[in-house]
Amino acid sequence: MRYFHKKQCFETIRLLNEAHGQIIKSIEKKQTEQALTLLEQCQEGAIGIGTAVESAKGEGNGTEVIRCLEEYCEAVYRFHEALLQGNAVNTWQIQKKLRKLLLKAENLLRYSVPAHREVVFLPYKASMWDSLESVWKAASEDPDCTALVIPVPYYDKNPDGSFREMHYEIGQFPADVPVVRYDAYDFETRHPDMIFIHNPYDNGNHVTSVHPFFYSKNLKKFTDELVYIPYFILGDIDPSNGEAVRKMEHFCLTEGVVNADHVVVQSESMKQVYVDVLTRYTSEKERPWWEQKILGLGSPKVDRVCSLRREDFEIPEEWERVIYREDGSRKKVIFYNTSVDAFLKKDTAMLEKIRENLRIFQENRENVTLLWRPHPLMEATLTSMRPELYPKYREMVQEYRTAGFGIFDDSANMDRAIAISDAYYGDWSSIVWLYKQTGKPVMIQNVEVRADMV
Repeated sequence: MRYFHKKQCFETIRLLNEAHGQIIKSIEKKQTEQALTLLEQCQEGAIGIGTAVESAKGEGNGTEVIRCLEEYCEAVYRFHEALLQGNAVNTWQIQKKLRKLLLKAENLLRYSVPAHREVVFLPYKASMWDSLESVWKAASEDPDCTALVIPVPYYDKNPDGSFREMHYEIGQFPADVPVVRYDAYDFETRHPDMIFIHNPYDNGNHVTSVHPFFYSKNLKKFTDELVYIPYFILGDIDPSNGEAVRKMEHFCLTEGVVNADHVVVQSESMKQVYVDVLTRYTSEKERPWWEQKILGLGSPKVDRVCSLRREDFEIPEEWERVIYREDGSRKKVIFYNTSVDAFLKKDTAMLEKIRENLRIFQENRENVTLLWRPHPLMEATLTSMRPELYPKYREMVQEYRTAGFGIFDDSANMDRAIAISDAYYGDWSSIVWLYKQTGKPVMIQNVEVRADMV
């Protein structure tokens, strides 16, 4: 039986017990019609519990619960008929019998009918699935849990904030992850016990937006526990470093953080940063609430990256042609990451820096293979926030791909790039801290430094 449905049954039993008292008071006040109505409602409530138990047939001792509820309904019926016919009734005796039958049904339901949870994961970009994957695996391996992955659609945004093109990446998830279409799941009827999200922005992202139905403020209506796990990893911050904490505010104050019942962050020190920021923006008396809500349990992204092995991935033939020399020896592969944040801050300078780097790697293609993997939202961001630069960026990408000396990775699978590369080069981003967990070298590019300056 679903945990949610079992909880509803217990709530109905509580209301039935309250109704018994009201029935006795109505009889004592000679309000027979009211007592009869309450008795009819009691029978409907008991039938509702029985229907819920019947739908979970085969799970525990449901037959005994239903038999007990049938006895309860029979007693209610006899009580109802006696009142209807104007016969004298022993209210104390009848109340005692109803309470005894209901208590027996409650105990049978509590201890003899097992409950399982239905947990829903709502990724929107397949490339960000690693932020939820290890939690999903644990849930799917739990015999008392049904874990469902439901990719949700998202939209690019125009500069004015209106929606543009819709994307739906359900076909890009790993083959071992069974997925369910978002429009094939009835959230209101199913009411999952837990929902996990990795998008905290609701309508607050200038570049993209998930479908409004999947905003955190709306999802709260359909679950008992909404859990937000960030899709990114950041370098850990000392909570006493005021400037570093200030830069974290826009991560801590999103709609998803505020609306979620729990937020799982990468470490205890990051938890403290979130708690301090949220307390400052509310009040000190709210600190215990934030302490309970923010959990420094670690990131599933780290779980994933620490388990990566090169041999676990199938490498496209066109990649192998630039990774291996004719004699079969392997070149060094450099994971080149360009971030949205760096581009927005330095735009034109970043274009020139990337162009120069591509030239240098092309000149050294006999020894090194460049694996360029821009941020998945780079093109959408430029279209929305730097439209004047988008054509130049697209032209540069096309020239690089046509030249064929390196790899352009715009797939959803960042794990493959981490696994097959030998070192990281590029901007500061959430990938840097993650890549460091592999033990491989990390080099940060400086857009202000050009080759002709050296």
